[in-house]
Amino acid sequence: MRTTFMAKANEIDRKWYVIDAKGQTLGRLASEVASILRGKNKPTFTPHVDTGDHVIIINASEIHLTGKKLSDKIYYRHTNFPGGLKQRTALEMRTNYPTKMLELAIKGMLPKNSLGRQMFKKLHVYAGPEHKQQAQQPEVYELRG
Repeated sequence: MRTTFMAKANEIDRKWYVIDAKGQTLGRLASEVASILRGKNKPTFTPHVDTGDHVIIINASEIHLTGKKLSDKIYYRHTNFPGGLKQRTALEMRTNYPTKMLELAIKGMLPKNSLGRQMFKKLHVYAGPEHKQQAQQPEVYELRG
């Protein structure tokens, strides 16, 4: 009788990947990265265990948006004070907070629970071409499509 494979947290082999976001479309990149963070690209994927890998994204300030999203897409946040709704366009986000823009897109594609928060901690986004994780010897990840 065959049993279903269940990954255990202490038996997971984690890799480090570096992805260049230069010229990539925001949503397509975010969905691919979310899949890697969850571990869906591995044959040992288990939904209730964090089997994902670490992802380093460089050149986040050179991400591409299609259509008129740079002027029309609006990011909202609230200060938790009365009348404290703040809004920024995608162009403002890309010029002033490029890492935040990518992080929000990827975080929205992860599970909304403690497991998703644990997966999100394995994401490292940098606006420029330099990153601090050279010691982990990350592999260059080629995106599909």
